[in-house]
Amino acid sequence: MMEKRFIISGGGTGGHIYPAIAIANELKVQFPEAKFLFVGAKDKMEMQKVPQAGYQIKGLWIAGLQRKLTLHNAMFPLKLASSLINSYFILRKFKPNVVIGTGGFASGAVLKVASLMHIPTVIQEQNSYPGITNKLLAKKANSICVAYENLDRFFPKEKLHITGNPVRQDLMEVVSKKEEALSYFNLEVSKKTLLILGGSLGARRINQLIEKELDFLLHLDFQIVWQCGKHYLNEYSKYNDKENVQVLAFIDRMDLVYAAADVVISRSGASSVSELCIVGKPTIFIPSPNVSEDHQTKNAKAIVERGAAILIKETDLETEFKIVFEAVIKDKGKLQNLEQNIKRLALPNATKAIVEEIKKLI
Repeated sequence: MMEKRFIISGGGTGGHIYPAIAIANELKVQFPEAKFLFVGAKDKMEMQKVPQAGYQIKGLWIAGLQRKLTLHNAMFPLKLASSLINSYFILRKFKPNVVIGTGGFASGAVLKVASLMHIPTVIQEQNSYPGITNKLLAKKANSICVAYENLDRFFPKEKLHITGNPVRQDLMEVVSKKEEALSYFNLEVSKKTLLILGGSLGARRINQLIEKELDFLLHLDFQIVWQCGKHYLNEYSKYNDKENVQVLAFIDRMDLVYAAADVVISRSGASSVSELCIVGKPTIFIPSPNVSEDHQTKNAKAIVERGAAILIKETDLETEFKIVFEAVIKDKGKLQNLEQNIKRLALPNATKAIVEEIKKLI
């Protein structure tokens, strides 16, 4: 049997990088002798994260367009041309069986050139509202794996497969880890745990909200695990001195923190939403309004419409947060409904399903 070769491209954020690595890991299980090459954007986080996961990566000179007129935007045509040319040489040298893109501008360049070279391509779209890169690539892609229904508004229906988003394997079963989790985070068994997630870089507005409402939350008898993000640790680490509060830059054991959590306040990036569906926790989503196409709000709405989460916009936090939060946590029936409904939306076999679509193209 001939050796299989895969190029996987996606980056810029953890939401693009993690699914790419998860897909590679599953392909490796099914094709142990396969060769892998990742392609990312120079100076972005994938250039560190992918080698840490044990894979080789090549960087392209590419970056997205800014919303205002800048030198970066003026350089965009040059960067795009450079990325397309380099993608051609990478593809010609590596000779992949299939090229897989999980989003980001680097994946756009590689998949575009691959389709021109008649190499089969697969798009994995994490969000309920696709980014511009994947929308442009869709017409030429062989297969499009998505996590939400009704994406035939953006993509050719005959290419669509609802697979879900890849999530970490250790999140598949967190219920049995509750005791270990309470011990690991030094939490009290008798108290409810509130988990606050702002994404890997943190979320300024969520941090400001929690700082302002900390005493209110503690008064409701919660113990708090607050992931503030590495950029904000210096500002908020002083609250570690408060009883029942832990402020962390990032959390290395997400399986355990989810196991400990009774209620979650979170951003609604695609990876976070998929993880929260798998672990089945009552969640209040506070979407970031500063992402392309406002896709975090659209991701959250897709869950909220199924009665599976609560959504509070950043602009409504001052007037709504305390009222909504208190009403939810004091209504046991509501909490149970949220938990049951969000679990129903989980697609735990996403990575395997995506790999099945890739295998069809080899």
